[in-house]
Amino acid sequence: MSDIIEKANLYFQYSFVWYALIVGVLIALCASLLGVTLVLKRFSFIGDGLSHVAFGAMAVASILNISNNMWFIMLVTVMCAVLLLRTGQNAKIKGDAAIAMISVGALAIGYLFMNIFATGPNLSGDVCSTLFGSTSILTLTEAQVKLCAVLSVIVVVLFILFYNKIFAVTFDEVFAKATGLKTEFYNLLIAVITAVIIVLAMNLVGSLLISALVIFPALSAMRIFKSFLSVTICAVIISVFCALIGIFVSILSGTPVGATIVVVYILAFAISCVIGKVTGGN
Repeated sequence: MSDIIEKANLYFQYSFVWYALIVGVLIALCASLLGVTLVLKRFSFIGDGLSHVAFGAMAVASILNISNNMWFIMLVTVMCAVLLLRTGQNAKIKGDAAIAMISVGALAIGYLFMNIFATGPNLSGDVCSTLFGSTSILTLTEAQVKLCAVLSVIVVVLFILFYNKIFAVTFDEVFAKATGLKTEFYNLLIAVITAVIIVLAMNLVGSLLISALVIFPALSAMRIFKSFLSVTICAVIISVFCALIGIFVSILSGTPVGATIVVVYILAFAISCVIGKVTGGN
């Protein structure tokens, strides 16, 4: 135990550890806020779709040698989020089919471009790091942390300001539209915020594991609480706690950050299921 404490004290002297913890908490917070809404609307797989789009955009950005590629990736991902929303409302292409079509296409195009126009000697390592977030969270710069903080504050403020509207759209969109609520606008807002969170989360868990940040905290909280507000607050607490534990364990044990965080989420979900059974919450 003393060895672990001594090792932790050593690592906490480095700024990259604090950067990883700050960004991890902010991303976990934002993802859990939208996670409850996406799960209840049965649109949780939008995380997978947009994360694959972000991977494709990152591949294109690396080929074009775009220095500050986050803005490019975010622009492309937001545009695809809007496209997914519009396409999902098409009677000929349902929402799940639209997500599958765009996500698989973006993933394939991104990997193909990275192979054809390889910009580095270690292509497999670059792809693995992008897909699973193995080291990127530990190489964050101060500017990236500040950008993440600003965007996270914007996401939280928007969620709080439009909480009642998001609640209405989540539970009964038809009734909300009948009462005069601009449901298209708020669905678009949810899609855009989700796209921003996806881009931020790529540095934490990678493209393939992003959905875990959205789904697991919400499902875990639903096993214990029933009201929308209680589930949202519980999801935030679970998400932030799991992210901190996952990053901390990963740094001390040398395991991949993204995979470690997801395993902690799985354990939290299992514990929540037990609590729900004992308390009668589920």
